[in-house]
Amino acid sequence: MNGLHILGTGRALPANIVTNDDLALRVETNDAWIVSRTGIRERRFATGETLTQLAVEAARAALERAGVSPQELGLCLTATVSPDCATPSPACLIHQKLHLPEDCPAFDLSAGCTGFLYAMETAAAMLPRMARPCALLVGGELLSRITDMDDRSTCILFGDGAGAAVVKSTEGAPWHALLGTRGNREALWAAGPGNHPAYLHMNGQEVFQFALKTVPELARSLLDKAGMDRDQIDWYVLHQANHRILEGVAKRMKVPLERFYENIGRYGNTSAATIPIALDEMAEQELLRPGQWIMCLGFGAGLTWGGAMFRW
Repeated sequence: MNGLHILGTGRALPANIVTNDDLALRVETNDAWIVSRTGIRERRFATGETLTQLAVEAARAALERAGVSPQELGLCLTATVSPDCATPSPACLIHQKLHLPEDCPAFDLSAGCTGFLYAMETAAAMLPRMARPCALLVGGELLSRITDMDDRSTCILFGDGAGAAVVKSTEGAPWHALLGTRGNREALWAAGPGNHPAYLHMNGQEVFQFALKTVPELARSLLDKAGMDRDQIDWYVLHQANHRILEGVAKRMKVPLERFYENIGRYGNTSAATIPIALDEMAEQELLRPGQWIMCLGFGAGLTWGGAMFRW
């Protein structure tokens, strides 16, 4: 059976840093309140950058680190809920900018904050049938364009950015993944085309409880599927939504918090981009070493959830 091997990662972030103190100039909040409840100290908001620009920058970095040329790609997937335009899709725009082969299909996935993991499992299923065994996976968001900056409950949480990975379908590579959905429009949503602007809305407590219950159960199911124990996982890479969620999941799983990578303090919640950005930072810091077991876990609007477990 074919699994995925990550050959290289990349990330791109807007230049504009927005601190908690900056937001306090607009809404009634303060740095201590935000940090205590979310762990977020700052985030990036795009000023002139487009999602396509950030996605292409992240993709080029991933290709360079992977040592793979655009002509070697057999699939291009983008996970996002905040495209630059309704059509063509961000994946098609990336395809154009990178001059990918015409027999390299490109399309988007919309699975909220779980989107990058949906893309990984989609690539694992599709690549054995593609013309070439490598895929470009991008998770990117410009959530600032759909965030109400006068809504204190959401404007403090979200940020912009893109992360990418080049993966290869490899015979016998360890690969275990699970995806799930619980259709729920009231927990986290953005209004439809008839409602402008289509701002994000969230029932924070409902999403919090959903994550604390679902993510540990998902992790246990992945471990059972692989016949492994939680202590055999070197790194847990969760969707970066809230420090208290990471803390709560680690406690329920009885795993030291130090084995959960965290960067939410610098970027906030970038939805589908959080996991690939985290993986790229970890690779850059040489935290990831060949042979290590990595478990990525995501959850978000939909409600969706997903996990992937693989060796670096």
